[in-house]
Amino acid sequence: MPRPAALRPAAARLIDLDAVREQVLPNGLRLRVLREAGAPTLSYATFFQVGSRNERPGITGISHLFEHMMFNGAARYGPKQFDRVLEARGGHSNAYTSNDLTVYYEDFAAEALETVVDLESDRMRSLRIDDEALEQERGVVMEERRLRTDNSISGLMDEALEALVHQAHPYRWPVIGWMSDIERISRADCEAFFRSCYAPGNAAIYVVGDLDPEATLALLASDYGDIPPGPAPAAVASGEPEQRGERRAEVRYPAQGPSLLCGWRAAAARSPDAAALDLAQVCLGVGESSRLRRSLVHQSALATSVGVSHGWRIDPGVFSIYAEISPRVKVERVERALATELARVADEGVSAAELKRARALLRSSVLHELGTHNGLAQALGQAEAMLGDWREAGRALELYANVTPGDVKRAVRRYLSPARRNTVVLVPERAP
Repeated sequence: MPRPAALRPAAARLIDLDAVREQVLPNGLRLRVLREAGAPTLSYATFFQVGSRNERPGITGISHLFEHMMFNGAARYGPKQFDRVLEARGGHSNAYTSNDLTVYYEDFAAEALETVVDLESDRMRSLRIDDEALEQERGVVMEERRLRTDNSISGLMDEALEALVHQAHPYRWPVIGWMSDIERISRADCEAFFRSCYAPGNAAIYVVGDLDPEATLALLASDYGDIPPGPAPAAVASGEPEQRGERRAEVRYPAQGPSLLCGWRAAAARSPDAAALDLAQVCLGVGESSRLRRSLVHQSALATSVGVSHGWRIDPGVFSIYAEISPRVKVERVERALATELARVADEGVSAAELKRARALLRSSVLHELGTHNGLAQALGQAEAMLGDWREAGRALELYANVTPGDVKRAVRRYLSPARRNTVVLVPERAP
């Protein structure tokens, strides 16, 4: 996504992009290293371009399952040794799976770099996949689904909303997967998934901190260079039919009172409208002075809480608004009040003061992320995965600075229209 040349110096002050050294190995693995002087620490992030977007019915949840499988040992390090070895060197690790990505990262003292490269290259080359490991992690993931989705009001409502917004796109199934699919994923499924989705050509490594760029690239090339490239992952069926009217669903679950969740199909990360929707999110629902907090919570007392969410995805994701409804208030009243506020923004836009506040909050968030080695590594990786180029890292502030009140009005009118709305209502039931 090209940016005006006049804006590029501002980005360089946030991240010294000229200092990033890059290399692509013959097996397709992309390497990016950035020396950041200061504390003698490093952050190391491995991005695999695979998430629920790359799954299909029958194996939904396999990306998240593999996040767990990756800690079960490989050729040189046995089961559960990864964290033990890393912690013995003063480091720690974590991982996450999203609709679009699976990411593994470590933070550690600079002198532990060789150990981390050895650990990570070992599991990319020769992960242990056997029936015992699969059954163990399957049980963990099934319990996680019960806790976070099946027995969670927010989890059930979010799952219902994604299925309404996306009728054909693989975003319609949850990242954690359907329980029936988690139960049936086989060892053969896992082996095929590992060969393609965890192949070097589907991965990128970002190392940031107190390092020697040339020596680090040489070390990575030495340890990863002989891993076979593997077959390319299957293409994603990313089409979605146009929505021509509101879609609704009910979730019945024991609760103190009703809740409302509305969502709209938003813009892809590479769209210039993504930044305008970020600012709309903040103006509408971030902080006590935001529009929906003022109107629905403080002034009318129709809701006890309101939240607005918008996250960038490779393909168009979801812009959502959640309201926990006050006692003795009917859902219909909250729906009408919400529609009125959105129509007001679509017709009149937001004020310069609102936009200034939104920019300030988003600026603080971006600067906080870029203030750590881990945040820099994540920003580089997310930019390459979502926007197609790591050089886009840190340029969100440029985008926000160029969004006008008219842009916010136009984005709300285009994306958050009544005909594109998807509504999930929580209907309280008595506990059994």
